Amino acid sequence: MRIALFITCLADTLYPETGKAVTRLLERLGHQVEFPAGQACCGQAHLNTGYRPDALPMLRRYLDVFAPYDVVVTPSASCAGMVRHHYPALAEQYGDAALQRRTAAVATRIHELSELLTDVLGVEDTGAYYPHRVTYHPTCHSLRALRVDDRPLRLLRAVRGIDLVDLPAADSCCGFGGTFAVKNADTSTAMLADKLANVTASGAEVLSAADNSCLMHIGGGLSRLRAGVRPVHLAEILASTEKDALQK
Repeated sequence: MRIALFITCLADTLYPETGKAVTRLLERLGHQVEFPAGQACCGQAHLNTGYRPDALPMLRRYLDVFAPYDVVVTPSASCAGMVRHHYPALAEQYGDAALQRRTAAVATRIHELSELLTDVLGVEDTGAYYPHRVTYHPTCHSLRALRVDDRPLRLLRAVRGIDLVDLPAADSCCGFGGTFAVKNADTSTAMLADKLANVTASGAEVLSAADNSCLMHIGGGLSRLRAGVRPVHLAEILASTEKDALQK
């Protein structure tokens, strides 16, 4: 299958290993991954801060870049939710009938990684090997916007060598929320403190999630606590092999 990778701003600039992991994983499963060079920000930051009309050019850019592809994958439930749910609303509010039709046709083609693997490709065992104690944080967008349910956990349970442990109060927000963490710093910090306590209580050495934004937020707190827990994106675990483990 020919699959386009929508890398997202955060992964492209700060976490490129996540995009590489998605590519390695899908190519190992026998698929062709393409990276459209014209892709840019999805506009979620603009939408979240009230600049809705300013997100419209980014919607148009996304349509121009990804319209040729029947399947698009992104290592971000947050950005997948933006394209799938918020783009049609933006097109309806600010666009004409033609833009609404184009948006409706393209918006449903994007898949967060766990959705793509389980629902589109029919895969749960990715052939991964990851001999570490891992706990999984279900991000707000993966839970409430995309409703991925237990798809990531099913994929993680199939990883060889993994010791997957429960995260207490897993479905509670980490407090990031993009600009929420800036505008409501005290509330965000309190929410983060609760999440950090639950992560450390799990006894895990690795915290995984489907969004690098949340991993960045929680990972920063874990680093300041010197908790000894590493944030690792779901894609990087699923792409790991026994050969990778031996080389480290």
